[in-house]
Amino acid sequence: MKNVLIIEDELSIVKLLQYNLEKENYSVEVAMDGEEGLEMALKSEYDIILLDLMLPSKDGMDVCREIRGEKIDTPIIMLTAKDSEIDKIVGLEIGADDYITKPFSPREVIARIKAISRRVGKQNKAAPEEDRNEKVFVFDHITIYPENFEVYVDEEKVEFTPKEFELLVYLAENKNRILSREQLLLAVWDYDFRGETRIVDVHISHLREKIEKDPKKPQFIKTARGFGYKLEVPK
Repeated sequence: MKNVLIIEDELSIVKLLQYNLEKENYSVEVAMDGEEGLEMALKSEYDIILLDLMLPSKDGMDVCREIRGEKIDTPIIMLTAKDSEIDKIVGLEIGADDYITKPFSPREVIARIKAISRRVGKQNKAAPEEDRNEKVFVFDHITIYPENFEVYVDEEKVEFTPKEFELLVYLAENKNRILSREQLLLAVWDYDFRGETRIVDVHISHLREKIEKDPKKPQFIKTARGFGYKLEVPK
C-alpha cells in the first residue's frame, strides 16, 4: 500500500481526495497547514506528496523548497488555483515533479500519481551489485548507473529528482541525437502536457546545474535552437 501525504487547507478538497485515494487502496495522511505538512514530510516517509500552493502558516513554495533542501526526493505534485506559466515554472524550479491546476478531477490526480509511481518504481528496482556495470553511461566526469538510480559527477554522488534522472537517462540513451521538446515530453512525462514545453526547459536547466562544470557554457547538454536538446558526446 502506497502512502500519500496531502497538504491542503480546503476541507472539501481534502475529503474528495482522501475518499478517492483510499478507494484505490492508498494510505492517506493529511496536514491542514504548511508548518504541519513540512514537519510530517520531514519525519515520515511517503511515496508521494500532494501539496497545495496557498497554505496558512507556510506556503507550498516554501514547504517544497525546504523538503528538497533536506535532500528528500519524494515526488511532489503541486495543487493550486493559480494557472499562470510563471507559477508553474517557479514550482518546478524549486523541485516539484508535477503541477495540477484547480479545479481538477480526482481521476486526473490519481492518473498523475500512478504515472509518477510507475517511473519511480522502475528507478528503484536496483540491480544486484554484480550487475551494476551491465548498463553504465560514462561521459568524461559524469557516470550514470540507470539501474541503481545513481549519478556521479567527479566521483561525487549527485541527487536528482525522479524526473530529472529519467530525463538525463533518456538523453544519454539518445546521445548525439537532437530531441525535440515534444519528444522529451512524451518520453519523460507519460501523459498529455499539450504545449507545456517550458517544463522541459526548466528540467534541462536543473541538469546543467548538476552535471556541467559551467552551466552557462554547457559542454554536454546542448541546445538546438528552435527545436530541442541533445546530449553531445565526442564519438
